[in-house]
Amino acid sequence: MPRWDPEGESRLREAALQLFLERGYENVTVAEITERAGLTRRTFSRYFADKRDVLFAGSDELPAVIGDRIRTADAALAPMEAVLAALDAVAERLADQAAIAARRQAVVRASPELQERALTKFAVATDAAADALRSRGVPASTATLLAQVAIAIFRTAFERWLNAPAEVSLRDRVRESAAELSSSFGSQPS
Repeated sequence: MPRWDPEGESRLREAALQLFLERGYENVTVAEITERAGLTRRTFSRYFADKRDVLFAGSDELPAVIGDRIRTADAALAPMEAVLAALDAVAERLADQAAIAARRQAVVRASPELQERALTKFAVATDAAADALRSRGVPASTATLLAQVAIAIFRTAFERWLNAPAEVSLRDRVRESAAELSSSFGSQPS
């Protein structure tokens, strides 16, 4: 076996997903993942901190992408349009991840521990969006509200996209969800 396997990370992720789906997240060990992948614990540790990290690796980039894109969005954009532009950037990054994301989502849905981790991930993304909006001059309470709405839009769009990724892109699902929310307000009272 070579010292370094360029496919090691994807082999470990695939082995873990298979095992998690077969037996449940809580019933799988790192040793079983590495055995299924034909790799060592040391190789596992090179890519992942623990078995939970197999599912959430890369998600730590989400808050940074959202925050950066909101901060660098055209200054003429309204705050929510800047947020939607940021969500478009996230959607582009995930465009080819539908198959693995759907399997990962099935594992997360079956585990309260992983559901809690997912909620934490979205809370960090919400904070990043709110911070970025404040840096654009949006009042703090409005920035928090818009950030919470934005992450709700993204989560809704993501779920819809996973159900039928070939039909509509994630970006289009984001825009569709935002439009649905907007139209539900109807006319505004004066």
